[in-house]
Amino acid sequence: MLYSDVKRELTALETGLEDLRASLDLSIKEERIAELELMITDPTFWEDQEQAQKTMQELTGLKDKVKSFFDLYQKWEDLGVLRELGAEEEDPDILQEIEEGIQTIQSELDRWHLQLLLNGPYDRNNALVTLHAGAGGTEAMDWNEMLMRMYIRWGEKKGYKVDILDSLAGDEAGMKSATLSFSGENAYGYLKGEMGVHRLVRISPFDASGRRHTSFASVEVLPEVSDDIDIQINSEDLKVDTFRASGAGGQHVNKTESAVRITHIPTGIVVACQSERSQIQNRATAMRMLQAKLFERQRQEQADEVNRLKGDQQDIAFGSQIRSYVFHPYNLVKDHRTNCEVGAVYNVMDGEIDDFVSAYMIWASK
Repeated sequence: MLYSDVKRELTALETGLEDLRASLDLSIKEERIAELELMITDPTFWEDQEQAQKTMQELTGLKDKVKSFFDLYQKWEDLGVLRELGAEEEDPDILQEIEEGIQTIQSELDRWHLQLLLNGPYDRNNALVTLHAGAGGTEAMDWNEMLMRMYIRWGEKKGYKVDILDSLAGDEAGMKSATLSFSGENAYGYLKGEMGVHRLVRISPFDASGRRHTSFASVEVLPEVSDDIDIQINSEDLKVDTFRASGAGGQHVNKTESAVRITHIPTGIVVACQSERSQIQNRATAMRMLQAKLFERQRQEQADEVNRLKGDQQDIAFGSQIRSYVFHPYNLVKDHRTNCEVGAVYNVMDGEIDDFVSAYMIWASK
Protein backbone atom coordinates (compact mmCIF):
# COMPACT_ATOMS: atom_id res chain seq x y z
CA MET A 1 0.00 0.00 0.00
CA LEU A 2 1.17 3.53 -0.84
CA TYR A 3 0.33 6.75 0.96
CA SER A 4 -1.75 7.67 -2.09
CA ASP A 5 -3.94 4.62 -1.38
CA VAL A 6 -4.48 5.38 2.31
CA LYS A 7 -7.01 8.17 1.80
CA ARG A 8 -9.18 5.93 -0.38
CA GLU A 9 -9.02 3.11 2.17
CA LEU A 10 -9.90 5.43 5.07
CA THR A 11 -12.83 6.88 3.11
CA ALA A 12 -14.15 3.35 2.49
CA LEU A 13 -13.84 2.59 6.21
CA GLU A 14 -15.70 5.79 7.07
CA THR A 15 -18.58 4.70 4.85
CA GLY A 16 -18.59 1.32 6.56
CA LEU A 17 -18.61 2.93 10.01
CA GLU A 18 -21.50 5.23 9.13
CA ASP A 19 -23.48 2.29 7.74
CA LEU A 20 -22.78 0.42 10.98
CA ARG A 21 -23.88 3.42 13.06
CA ALA A 22 -27.21 3.44 11.21
CA SER A 23 -27.66 -0.33 11.55
CA LEU A 24 -26.97 -0.23 15.28
CA ASP A 25 -29.59 2.50 15.88
CA LEU A 26 -27.13 4.15 18.28
CA SER A 27 -29.42 7.08 19.08
CA ILE A 28 -32.16 4.67 20.18
CA LYS A 29 -29.67 2.71 22.29
CA GLU A 30 -28.44 5.91 23.97
CA GLU A 31 -32.03 6.91 24.77
CA ARG A 32 -32.64 3.46 26.27
CA ILE A 33 -29.44 3.75 28.37
CA ALA A 34 -30.66 7.07 29.79
CA GLU A 35 -34.05 5.50 30.53
CA LEU A 36 -32.51 2.52 32.35
CA GLU A 37 -30.10 4.71 34.32
CA LEU A 38 -33.08 6.73 35.52
CA MET A 39 -34.85 3.51 36.59
CA ILE A 40 -31.82 2.51 38.67
CA THR A 41 -32.06 5.70 40.73
CA ASP A 42 -35.52 4.66 41.96
CA PRO A 43 -35.24 3.68 45.68
CA THR A 44 -37.48 0.65 45.04
CA PHE A 45 -35.38 -0.61 42.13
CA TRP A 46 -33.75 -3.51 44.03
CA GLU A 47 -36.95 -4.72 45.69
CA ASP A 48 -37.51 -7.09 42.76
CA GLN A 49 -33.98 -8.48 42.52
CA GLU A 50 -34.66 -10.78 39.57
CA GLN A 51 -36.04 -7.94 37.44
CA ALA A 52 -33.27 -5.63 38.66
CA GLN A 53 -30.61 -8.10 37.50
CA LYS A 54 -32.23 -8.30 34.05
CA THR A 55 -32.29 -4.51 33.85
CA MET A 56 -28.62 -4.28 34.84
CA GLN A 57 -27.69 -6.91 32.23
CA GLU A 58 -29.56 -4.99 29.54
CA LEU A 59 -27.87 -1.74 30.58
CA THR A 60 -24.40 -3.31 30.57
CA GLY A 61 -25.00 -4.88 27.16
CA LEU A 62 -26.17 -1.58 25.65
CA LYS A 63 -23.26 0.37 27.12
CA ASP A 64 -20.77 -2.21 25.83
CA LYS A 65 -22.17 -1.98 22.30
CA VAL A 66 -22.14 1.82 22.26
CA LYS A 67 -18.62 1.98 23.72
CA SER A 68 -17.32 -0.63 21.27
CA PHE A 69 -18.59 1.39 18.32
CA PHE A 70 -17.11 4.68 19.48
CA ASP A 71 -13.80 2.97 20.34
CA LEU A 72 -13.70 1.69 16.75
CA TYR A 73 -14.56 5.13 15.40
CA GLN A 74 -11.75 6.64 17.48
CA LYS A 75 -9.29 4.17 15.94
CA TRP A 76 -10.37 5.37 12.50
CA GLU A 77 -9.86 9.02 13.48
CA ASP A 78 -6.41 8.19 14.89
CA LEU A 79 -5.43 6.64 11.55
CA GLY A 80 -6.40 9.89 9.81
CA VAL A 81 -4.05 11.81 12.11
CA LEU A 82 -1.27 9.27 11.46
CA ARG A 83 -1.75 9.67 7.71
CA GLU A 84 -1.24 13.43 7.97
CA LEU A 85 1.89 12.93 10.09
CA GLY A 86 3.49 10.38 7.78
CA ALA A 87 2.38 11.66 4.37
CA GLU A 88 4.87 14.55 4.19
CA GLU A 89 7.94 12.36 4.63
CA GLU A 90 6.27 9.14 3.45
CA ASP A 91 7.53 7.39 6.57
CA PRO A 92 7.43 3.58 5.90
CA ASP A 93 7.03 2.71 9.60
CA ILE A 94 3.96 4.92 9.95
CA LEU A 95 2.59 3.50 6.69
CA GLN A 96 2.92 -0.03 8.08
CA GLU A 97 1.14 1.04 11.28
CA ILE A 98 -1.68 2.53 9.20
CA GLU A 99 -1.99 -0.66 7.12
CA GLU A 100 -2.28 -2.77 10.27
CA GLY A 101 -4.85 -0.35 11.69
CA ILE A 102 -6.95 -0.50 8.52
CA GLN A 103 -6.94 -4.32 8.64
CA THR A 104 -7.95 -4.27 12.32
CA ILE A 105 -10.87 -1.91 11.71
CA GLN A 106 -12.04 -3.90 8.68
CA SER A 107 -11.97 -7.12 10.72
CA GLU A 108 -14.00 -5.43 13.46
CA LEU A 109 -16.52 -4.17 10.89
CA ASP A 110 -16.88 -7.69 9.49
CA ARG A 111 -17.45 -9.04 13.02
CA TRP A 112 -20.09 -6.38 13.70
CA HIS A 113 -21.93 -7.16 10.47
CA LEU A 114 -22.05 -10.84 11.42
CA GLN A 115 -23.44 -9.96 14.84
CA LEU A 116 -26.18 -7.92 13.18
CA LEU A 117 -27.31 -11.13 11.47
CA LEU A 118 -27.99 -12.61 14.91
CA ASN A 119 -31.53 -11.26 14.91
CA GLY A 120 -33.50 -14.46 15.44
CA PRO A 121 -35.79 -14.66 18.48
CA TYR A 122 -33.55 -17.21 20.24
CA ASP A 123 -30.11 -16.36 18.81
CA ARG A 124 -28.96 -14.83 22.11
CA ASN A 125 -29.76 -18.01 24.08
CA ASN A 126 -27.39 -20.68 25.32
CA ALA A 127 -27.20 -23.76 23.09
CA LEU A 128 -27.61 -27.50 23.60
CA VAL A 129 -25.78 -29.66 21.06
CA THR A 130 -26.51 -33.39 20.82
CA LEU A 131 -24.40 -35.67 18.64
CA HIS A 132 -25.35 -39.20 17.51
CA ALA A 133 -23.13 -41.66 15.66
CA GLY A 134 -24.64 -42.99 12.45
CA ALA A 135 -24.44 -46.51 11.07
CA GLY A 136 -20.92 -47.84 10.77
CA GLY A 137 -19.97 -49.17 14.17
CA THR A 138 -16.67 -48.13 15.73
CA GLU A 139 -15.66 -45.90 12.81
CA ALA A 140 -18.88 -43.85 13.12
CA MET A 141 -18.52 -43.62 16.90
CA ASP A 142 -14.94 -42.40 16.54
CA TRP A 143 -16.16 -39.77 14.06
CA ASN A 144 -18.85 -38.71 16.52
CA GLU A 145 -16.22 -38.17 19.22
CA MET A 146 -14.04 -36.20 16.77
CA LEU A 147 -16.97 -33.87 16.10
CA MET A 148 -17.63 -33.51 19.81
CA ARG A 149 -14.02 -32.46 20.38
CA MET A 150 -14.25 -30.02 17.45
CA TYR A 151 -17.22 -28.23 19.00
CA ILE A 152 -15.68 -28.22 22.47
CA ARG A 153 -12.48 -26.66 21.09
CA TRP A 154 -14.51 -24.05 19.16
CA GLY A 155 -16.50 -23.16 22.27
CA GLU A 156 -13.38 -22.82 24.41
CA LYS A 157 -11.71 -20.56 21.83
CA LYS A 158 -14.81 -18.34 21.69
CA GLY A 159 -14.94 -18.02 25.46
CA TYR A 160 -18.10 -20.06 26.04
CA LYS A 161 -18.60 -22.23 29.10
CA VAL A 162 -18.81 -25.75 27.66
CA ASP A 163 -20.16 -28.69 29.67
CA ILE A 164 -20.66 -32.34 28.70
CA LEU A 165 -24.14 -32.99 30.12
CA ASP A 166 -24.44 -36.60 29.03
CA SER A 167 -22.39 -39.08 27.03
CA LEU A 168 -22.46 -42.73 26.03
CA ALA A 169 -19.08 -44.20 25.15
CA GLY A 170 -18.61 -46.62 22.27
CA ASP A 171 -17.93 -50.29 22.94
CA GLU A 172 -14.37 -50.14 21.56
CA ALA A 173 -13.68 -46.47 20.88
CA GLY A 174 -15.42 -43.20 20.23
CA MET A 175 -18.80 -41.99 21.40
CA LYS A 176 -22.27 -43.31 20.61
CA SER A 177 -23.91 -40.07 21.71
CA ALA A 178 -23.20 -36.93 23.71
CA THR A 179 -24.98 -33.75 24.74
CA LEU A 180 -23.02 -30.52 25.23
CA SER A 181 -24.13 -27.18 26.61
CA PHE A 182 -22.65 -23.86 25.46
CA SER A 183 -23.33 -21.02 27.88
CA GLY A 184 -22.76 -17.46 26.72
CA GLU A 185 -24.18 -14.71 24.55
CA ASN A 186 -25.35 -15.75 21.06
CA ALA A 187 -24.27 -19.39 21.46
CA TYR A 188 -27.40 -20.67 19.70
CA GLY A 189 -27.19 -18.01 17.01
CA TYR A 190 -23.70 -19.11 16.03
CA LEU A 191 -24.24 -22.87 16.36
CA LYS A 192 -27.72 -23.32 14.86
CA GLY A 193 -26.26 -23.75 11.37
CA GLU A 194 -24.38 -26.88 12.52
CA MET A 195 -27.62 -28.86 12.73
CA GLY A 196 -27.70 -31.74 10.27
CA VAL A 197 -25.67 -34.73 9.15
CA HIS A 198 -21.87 -34.49 8.97
CA ARG A 199 -19.99 -36.89 6.65
CA LEU A 200 -16.43 -38.20 7.09
CA VAL A 201 -14.29 -39.80 4.36
CA ARG A 202 -10.94 -41.28 5.42
CA ILE A 203 -8.75 -44.36 5.61
CA SER A 204 -10.14 -46.02 8.72
CA PRO A 205 -7.60 -46.68 11.50
CA PHE A 206 -9.90 -49.54 12.56
CA ASP A 207 -9.65 -51.35 9.21
CA ALA A 208 -6.61 -53.64 8.98
CA SER A 209 -6.93 -53.62 5.18
CA GLY A 210 -6.49 -49.84 5.06
CA ARG A 211 -9.65 -49.23 3.07
CA ARG A 212 -11.41 -45.91 2.69
CA HIS A 213 -14.58 -45.55 4.78
CA THR A 214 -17.46 -43.09 4.80
CA SER A 215 -19.08 -42.40 8.16
CA PHE A 216 -21.90 -40.18 9.34
CA ALA A 217 -22.90 -38.41 12.55
CA SER A 218 -25.94 -36.25 13.19
CA VAL A 219 -25.87 -32.99 15.11
CA GLU A 220 -28.92 -31.48 16.79
CA VAL A 221 -28.74 -27.87 18.01
CA LEU A 222 -31.42 -26.44 20.30
CA PRO A 223 -31.75 -23.13 22.14
CA GLU A 224 -31.78 -23.51 25.90
CA VAL A 225 -35.20 -22.37 27.05
CA SER A 226 -34.96 -19.01 28.83
CA ASP A 227 -37.27 -17.73 31.56
CA ASP A 228 -39.42 -15.76 29.13
CA ILE A 229 -40.41 -18.92 27.20
CA ASP A 230 -43.28 -20.77 28.86
CA ILE A 231 -43.14 -24.55 28.40
CA GLN A 232 -45.62 -26.32 30.66
CA ILE A 233 -44.63 -29.82 31.77
CA ASN A 234 -47.02 -31.94 33.83
CA SER A 235 -45.12 -33.93 36.45
CA GLU A 236 -47.53 -36.84 35.90
CA ASP A 237 -46.21 -37.09 32.32
CA LEU A 238 -42.66 -37.78 33.52
CA LYS A 239 -40.85 -41.02 34.28
CA VAL A 240 -37.68 -40.29 36.27
CA ASP A 241 -34.91 -42.88 36.63
CA THR A 242 -31.64 -42.55 38.51
CA PHE A 243 -28.43 -44.43 37.81
CA ARG A 244 -24.73 -44.30 38.57
CA ALA A 245 -22.77 -41.90 36.36
CA SER A 246 -20.34 -43.61 34.00
CA GLY A 247 -16.97 -42.54 32.71
CA ALA A 248 -14.91 -43.77 29.79
CA GLY A 249 -15.37 -47.47 29.05
CA GLY A 250 -18.53 -47.60 31.11
CA GLN A 251 -16.72 -47.37 34.45
CA HIS A 252 -18.78 -45.95 37.30
CA VAL A 253 -17.35 -42.63 38.46
CA ASN A 254 -19.18 -42.57 41.80
CA LYS A 255 -20.99 -44.93 44.15
CA THR A 256 -24.31 -43.06 44.35
CA GLU A 257 -27.08 -42.91 41.77
CA SER A 258 -26.55 -39.24 40.96
CA ALA A 259 -27.25 -39.44 37.20
CA VAL A 260 -30.82 -38.75 36.09
CA ARG A 261 -32.81 -39.92 33.08
CA ILE A 262 -36.21 -38.33 32.37
CA THR A 263 -38.75 -39.75 29.92
CA HIS A 264 -41.60 -37.54 28.71
CA ILE A 265 -44.30 -40.19 28.34
CA PRO A 266 -46.66 -38.40 25.88
CA THR A 267 -43.90 -37.73 23.32
CA GLY A 268 -41.37 -40.45 24.15
CA ILE A 269 -38.58 -37.87 24.44
CA VAL A 270 -35.75 -39.06 26.69
CA VAL A 271 -33.05 -36.86 28.22
CA ALA A 272 -30.27 -37.67 30.66
CA CYS A 273 -27.67 -35.77 32.63
CA GLN A 274 -24.69 -37.04 34.61
CA SER A 275 -22.37 -34.03 34.55
CA GLU A 276 -23.23 -32.68 38.00
CA ARG A 277 -22.20 -34.17 41.34
CA SER A 278 -25.66 -34.27 42.90
CA GLN A 279 -28.89 -35.87 41.76
CA ILE A 280 -30.77 -32.59 42.35
CA GLN A 281 -28.45 -30.66 40.03
CA ASN A 282 -28.60 -33.37 37.35
CA ARG A 283 -32.39 -33.41 37.53
CA ALA A 284 -32.56 -29.62 37.12
CA THR A 285 -30.25 -29.75 34.10
CA ALA A 286 -32.19 -32.67 32.59
CA MET A 287 -35.41 -30.68 32.95
CA ARG A 288 -33.85 -27.77 31.04
CA MET A 289 -32.82 -30.20 28.31
CA LEU A 290 -36.38 -31.59 28.17
CA GLN A 291 -37.83 -28.08 27.97
CA ALA A 292 -35.54 -27.31 25.03
CA LYS A 293 -36.56 -30.48 23.18
CA LEU A 294 -40.28 -29.89 23.81
CA PHE A 295 -39.90 -26.29 22.68
CA GLU A 296 -38.15 -27.39 19.48
CA ARG A 297 -40.87 -30.01 18.89
CA GLN A 298 -43.48 -27.28 19.27
CA ARG A 299 -41.63 -25.04 16.81
CA GLN A 300 -41.26 -27.91 14.32
CA GLU A 301 -44.97 -28.74 14.51
CA GLN A 302 -45.82 -25.10 13.79
CA ALA A 303 -43.38 -25.02 10.87
CA ASP A 304 -44.80 -28.28 9.48
CA GLU A 305 -48.31 -26.84 9.64
CA VAL A 306 -47.22 -23.69 7.80
CA ASN A 307 -45.51 -25.80 5.13
CA ARG A 308 -48.60 -28.00 4.81
CA LEU A 309 -50.78 -24.95 4.27
CA LYS A 310 -48.29 -23.62 1.71
CA GLY A 311 -48.07 -26.99 0.01
CA ASP A 312 -44.28 -27.00 0.34
CA GLN A 313 -42.29 -30.20 0.66
CA GLN A 314 -39.05 -29.22 2.38
CA ASP A 315 -36.21 -31.41 3.56
CA ILE A 316 -35.91 -31.71 7.31
CA ALA A 317 -32.62 -30.06 8.25
CA PHE A 318 -31.74 -32.76 10.79
CA GLY A 319 -31.91 -35.44 8.09
CA SER A 320 -29.91 -33.67 5.41
CA GLN A 321 -26.18 -33.97 4.80
CA ILE A 322 -24.78 -30.49 5.34
CA ARG A 323 -21.00 -30.92 5.31
CA SER A 324 -18.30 -33.35 4.21
CA TYR A 325 -14.90 -33.77 5.87
CA VAL A 326 -12.48 -35.51 3.48
CA PHE A 327 -9.14 -36.82 4.79
CA HIS A 328 -8.43 -39.10 1.79
CA PRO A 329 -7.56 -38.98 -1.11
CA TYR A 330 -7.21 -35.21 -0.44
CA ASN A 331 -7.84 -32.81 2.45
CA LEU A 332 -11.00 -30.74 2.20
CA VAL A 333 -13.98 -29.70 4.29
CA LYS A 334 -16.95 -28.52 2.22
CA ASP A 335 -20.33 -27.18 3.31
CA HIS A 336 -22.90 -28.30 0.73
CA ARG A 337 -25.31 -25.43 1.47
CA THR A 338 -22.96 -22.47 1.23
CA ASN A 339 -20.18 -24.09 -0.88
CA CYS A 340 -17.69 -22.80 1.69
CA GLU A 341 -14.49 -24.87 1.43
CA VAL A 342 -11.43 -25.14 3.70
CA GLY A 343 -8.40 -27.26 2.88
CA ALA A 344 -6.87 -27.22 6.36
CA VAL A 345 -8.99 -30.12 7.61
CA TYR A 346 -6.96 -30.67 10.79
CA ASN A 347 -7.38 -27.03 11.79
CA VAL A 348 -11.13 -27.41 11.31
CA MET A 349 -11.14 -30.48 13.56
CA ASP A 350 -9.30 -28.39 16.16
CA GLY A 351 -12.29 -26.06 16.36
CA GLU A 352 -11.56 -23.55 13.61
CA ILE A 353 -15.07 -23.54 12.10
CA ASP A 354 -15.69 -19.78 12.02
CA ASP A 355 -15.52 -19.71 8.20
CA PHE A 356 -18.42 -22.17 8.04
CA VAL A 357 -20.37 -20.43 10.79
CA SER A 358 -20.13 -17.01 9.14
CA ALA A 359 -20.80 -18.40 5.64
CA TYR A 360 -23.97 -20.07 6.89
CA MET A 361 -25.17 -16.92 8.64
CA ILE A 362 -24.73 -14.88 5.45
CA TRP A 363 -26.33 -17.62 3.32
CA ALA A 364 -29.32 -18.00 5.67
CA SER A 365 -29.94 -14.24 5.75
CA LYS A 366 -30.48 -14.00 1.98
